[in-house]
Amino acid sequence: MDAREFLEILHVAEKLKDTPRHCTTTKRRTESVAEHSWRISLMAFLLRHEFKDLDMNKVIDMCLIHDLGECFTGDIPTFIKTDSDREVEDSFLNQWVKSLPKEISMDLTALYKEMNAQETKEAKLYKSLDKLEALIQHNESPLDTWSENEFELNKTYAFDTIAFSSWLTELREAILEDTLNKIEAES
Repeated sequence: MDAREFLEILHVAEKLKDTPRHCTTTKRRTESVAEHSWRISLMAFLLRHEFKDLDMNKVIDMCLIHDLGECFTGDIPTFIKTDSDREVEDSFLNQWVKSLPKEISMDLTALYKEMNAQETKEAKLYKSLDKLEALIQHNESPLDTWSENEFELNKTYAFDTIAFSSWLTELREAILEDTLNKIEAES
């Protein structure tokens, strides 16, 4: 890859800095997709000693790239996103990935294939962190920024995804405790 190709990739990825997510921060600022991706990557880094049998560098890679498709479509909250939305996002992402230098394209294609299959522990951990970070962010944001359906979602979301890990199950229970305490304290 030459310097120009490298810069072009970064210019596309930079769009995530300005792509708003559904969540807000503690101070009510709309979170960007880039911020979400950074934090799940940090979560993976921090968990490397809890998941010693996993390739945590691969998990971090998955966390870093998981929302690159949103450079082209924006963020659509999971409870609104349709199969058609996913197909459009995947189409744009696949076109872009195929246009990249061969080695990078092959790396990304392999990672996305593994992430989509959800068969490896690495892929399952990345997906769990993606969902758990959203719950944590909601617990950090003011309750009046939540949409009506999120009161129930924050109580039920992601339990099926994290079930493969007792550590993640414990984390999910702690997040649920924070949710319930937040709702009680702020209602």
